[in-house]
Amino acid sequence: MKLTGNRIAATAAALALTAVAMPAVAQQKVTFGTNWLAQAEHGGFYQSVADGTYAACGLEVEIVSGGPQVNNRALLMADRMQFHMGGDMLQAFNAVAENIPVVSVMATFQKHPQVIIAHPGEADTWEELKDLTLLIGDNGFTSYYQWMIAAHGFTVEQRQPYTFNPAPFLADKRMGMQGFLSSEPYAIETQAGFVPNVFLIADAGYSTYATTVEVMRPFLESNPEAVKCFVDGSILGWYNFLYGDNAAAKELILAANPDMTADKIEFAISKMIEQGIVDSGDSLEMGIGVMTDAKVEDFFNKMVEAGVIADTVDWKASFTTEFVGKGLGMDLRPKN
Repeated sequence: MKLTGNRIAATAAALALTAVAMPAVAQQKVTFGTNWLAQAEHGGFYQSVADGTYAACGLEVEIVSGGPQVNNRALLMADRMQFHMGGDMLQAFNAVAENIPVVSVMATFQKHPQVIIAHPGEADTWEELKDLTLLIGDNGFTSYYQWMIAAHGFTVEQRQPYTFNPAPFLADKRMGMQGFLSSEPYAIETQAGFVPNVFLIADAGYSTYATTVEVMRPFLESNPEAVKCFVDGSILGWYNFLYGDNAAAKELILAANPDMTADKIEFAISKMIEQGIVDSGDSLEMGIGVMTDAKVEDFFNKMVEAGVIADTVDWKASFTTEFVGKGLGMDLRPKN
């Protein structure tokens, strides 16, 4: 579903929310494509469309949802949209390796929300996961699971393909499975009636940024002010979505994704805050969205050691820190 500034303004009026005062200037129209259906993990972007933060610095932002049959990244590379929600830095490294001029300009998530899930009592620590059969999808097997093998001693033999059906996991307590922090654990709690053990791969050392904002280098070089406006607006949007009045943003997410529910959104927000997905580590001192050379290099080296990426890839070309790390919005974080 596409949501434009005009449609959001109407929604906000219907909700009787007070709109942010807009400057009387022409708005540059841009499109931001997400990498999945609308959800709380996209909340900061919807927040800044809903409350007028993007418009305040000159952008009319249209959000185009991703999904199972949608390839918004291809549209970015075809210059049919200006901003795209990337996955993690491995995706960015691969773009460089393929000579695709995609640049990450912001990292929404300081910690990757990928998790491994286990039955309580069967694996109560990360190390005990090595005693289970693990359901891991093909994409995970060629990326983070290769790191799990190289860095932690997991094996190819203990992995079975994950078909995004939790039934085998639920039927066999000696199985673990991949998941997304706010998705599979929630489904298990509400449908299977127990709280699973959940292990963030980020906490075990998988140090990539995730949910990046990507642009094409030619657009970045010719529209630096638009990129700055979008990044600044997104940073402020995430502070306001996590810590402020996010009612209008939640309404937009629900409107964009009919399968989303208010309780799922609340669960996801609580987990993002509890686990420091958006706001932890460097962001506590430098602001949401921050990227540093040191962290990107650390992850690159881990991927080289795991045999996932070649050491000849110019990892520095995959991102820029020009627009982040300046402390913008930190005053919006609760003091306690």
